[in-house]
Amino acid sequence: MKNVAQNLVKHFTTLNDLSNEEIYHLIEKALQYKHGEINNNFHEHYAINCFFEDSTRTHKSFEMAERKLGMQVMDFQPSTSSIRKGESLYDTIMTLQSIGVDLIVIRHSQEDFYKKLISSPNLTSSIINGGDGAGQHPSQSLLDLMTIYEEFGTFKDLKIAVAGDLSHSRVAKSNVQILNRLGAEVFYTGPKEWLDPSFGIYGEYAKIDELARKVDVMMLLRVQHERHIEKDKIFSKEEYLEKYGLTIERENTMKKSAIIMHPAPVNRGVEIASQLVESKRSRIFTQMKNGVYARMAIIDSVIN
Repeated sequence: MKNVAQNLVKHFTTLNDLSNEEIYHLIEKALQYKHGEINNNFHEHYAINCFFEDSTRTHKSFEMAERKLGMQVMDFQPSTSSIRKGESLYDTIMTLQSIGVDLIVIRHSQEDFYKKLISSPNLTSSIINGGDGAGQHPSQSLLDLMTIYEEFGTFKDLKIAVAGDLSHSRVAKSNVQILNRLGAEVFYTGPKEWLDPSFGIYGEYAKIDELARKVDVMMLLRVQHERHIEKDKIFSKEEYLEKYGLTIERENTMKKSAIIMHPAPVNRGVEIASQLVESKRSRIFTQMKNGVYARMAIIDSVIN
């Protein structure tokens, strides 16, 4: 691994802005944090997490990462902020910067919300994208990459299936582009009416029964009921699991070395049989653990 400047970027909004070398550098740094090899302390820096959409894992994972790095973490509640009075996101962020916040993590329903913010010459605080609508989820993508790399030590020639609600998943959009670029062979599966046609350049579609037998990673996606509109086909839990989910029968056909991943929250009994969530091949909770260290690496890269 070649040495890469420690401060990779001022903001972290999409992995597409980073080179392969920089992505590997972040993965290695996350693993170093996990193994206790780095002990940075950012006690003079202030962070705030502005989540305008519900979140447990991402929100609290960033907070834990910030606290492990010694940062001062300020509270933010959209329901009691001046945004309720009509203040723009830009003015809210400039207010937080003005009072001394160095790092602002934002999750927002608007895709590409960060573009206006980071294009401003007046912005000196660092912005991290915690998820933009159905757009990108770069920190989740990094922790997924970290989990796969920790398991296999490479991406080259790995067969990875991304299964489920592809059209609404920011995780899928972030992951397929980077996995393809890093040398993995990407496949998609799920209801064809939920397939995003733009994914075609990164991989090919196949049925889950075929993919279960040949992939190294089965990456399942949550069915995002809240983003579906009336005209979308709605499946019952039983119907979805039987047709498109990872059943115990399908899991039994997987290669011995293959792993199961899911960004969570998990709809047990929908995209995956409940018994498989904590099975030996599941890395779902490992992903959550790795998320803290991946986000420590991200924060380090934009603040240091």
